[in-house]
Amino acid sequence: MNLSLVDAFGRFGAKPANRLRGQSAIASDGALVLSCSHSKFGHPSQGVLRYEGKLTKEGEEASANDLLGQHLTLARDGDLPVRMVVMTSLVDASTSKVSRSFHVRPDLIGKLVSFDGDSYTVDFTRVHEDGMTAAPAARRTK
Repeated sequence: MNLSLVDAFGRFGAKPANRLRGQSAIASDGALVLSCSHSKFGHPSQGVLRYEGKLTKEGEEASANDLLGQHLTLARDGDLPVRMVVMTSLVDASTSKVSRSFHVRPDLIGKLVSFDGDSYTVDFTRVHEDGMTAAPAARRTK
């Protein structure tokens, strides 16, 4: 389902500071809600979806990046869970206009595994219905 940024964050009880360029917010339950570009995901091991990003302190998005840095620091220091909003950008070839759509993954919960003040890594794992995160599945041997 394609949502606006505000609606996607709202699914987790959060509101981005900027309705167009917000990158993060703290939800009502204390979790960090993070806007993730679909192109920055990887699979380091079975059962883990890894997101890697960098803060960029320049241009018009500097205030959003500063806020993201504050939120990442809170998540690291407070061991906060991270909730995922996935951003997909599409470019119209005829007009070169970029449109963005958002969707949420409530079935995945993340943990900030590293943040050095610039680069950060979040590992997401599936959440079971009892609220517990699943351990990565072991490979079966025949």
